[in-house]
Amino acid sequence: MDNSSATERRGEVNWVPVGLFLALTFGLTWLLDLLLWLTVGYGQNLGAGLLLQLQMLLPAFCAIALGMLVFKDSPLHQLRVNRERPRWFFYYFLAYTLVYACLGIATALAPDMMTPTTVGGLAQGLTLGGLLLLVALRVTSGREAFEQAGLAGGKTRYWLLFGAGFVSFYVLQTALNYAFRLGQPVDIPQLMAQLPLGEAQSMPPITFLAVTAVQAVLLAPFIALMFGFGEEYGWRGYLQGELIRLGKVRGILLVGIIWGVWHAPVILMGHNYPGYPLTGVFLMIGYTIGLGFALSYAVLKSGSVLLAAYLHVLNNQVFSFLVMMVYQPSNPVFSFGAGLYGILLLGLVALVILRDPLWREA
Repeated sequence: MDNSSATERRGEVNWVPVGLFLALTFGLTWLLDLLLWLTVGYGQNLGAGLLLQLQMLLPAFCAIALGMLVFKDSPLHQLRVNRERPRWFFYYFLAYTLVYACLGIATALAPDMMTPTTVGGLAQGLTLGGLLLLVALRVTSGREAFEQAGLAGGKTRYWLLFGAGFVSFYVLQTALNYAFRLGQPVDIPQLMAQLPLGEAQSMPPITFLAVTAVQAVLLAPFIALMFGFGEEYGWRGYLQGELIRLGKVRGILLVGIIWGVWHAPVILMGHNYPGYPLTGVFLMIGYTIGLGFALSYAVLKSGSVLLAAYLHVLNNQVFSFLVMMVYQPSNPVFSFGAGLYGILLLGLVALVILRDPLWREA
């Protein structure tokens, strides 16, 4: 399950382990979505937010649990048997997911008993603890041990180049929405008046926008890295490493389709494409295919699933910031960004990416 498997030569896919991983990941996720639908419902509430965040943790949770306890030939199993130090981060992630599950389920079943301050403080403390543990283990274990554990960081230039590329891509999408009049600019003073910002309400709108941009682009992707890791270690760290044996393009295309279908229940409930449930499912699959090629390309170039986790969260944060704070599309389907036009543009980016010779390397 380490990210070095992303460069394996073509061979036979281990379909039984892959099937177990997909069955467990889809089963747990869709049961969680059923709980969301039957209790608090999809919307702007604490329970829904926690359950959606928990959903992001499940692919890595399933990959790690199966790798450590079931798949005897997995690097994670050897990591546990040999009692190597980086194993503690994986233990922490499993415990982190279980605690988050308790928080999310308790909030969904008894929303009046859980306060945003208590839940938010505990969740942020656990997330910060995971990041600090990751850094501490990296310092004490060394680069080689982390690479063998599938936690390689990759070279700094890839973080800078891919990060700048993701930000530039969504700035372009927002500019195109504006150029084609596909929405309306966000009224920052009006938005500030509606938010419980305290002293921040006295800021000039341009200062508020700048501070929010720094938080969204520079700080939040690192603070929320555990959630990005939750998806990326499952999809890019494990599943890609298996399916790429079909060939890089074919395997990554299949990962993108699976990733999109995995989102189907929350899309049907109104996530990302409100008012367009069935159309939204197909658009999400197109979006995850295009985004999947970009994230997989980052892993192939850098050898780092952590970079993919960072880019995943950066993608979400930058997109949300631009939609909520800069320019709001009028229609989630016929717009740039995650809409149809944005997906077509993302497809063009994928075609450019595919020109790199690494896709033809064994």
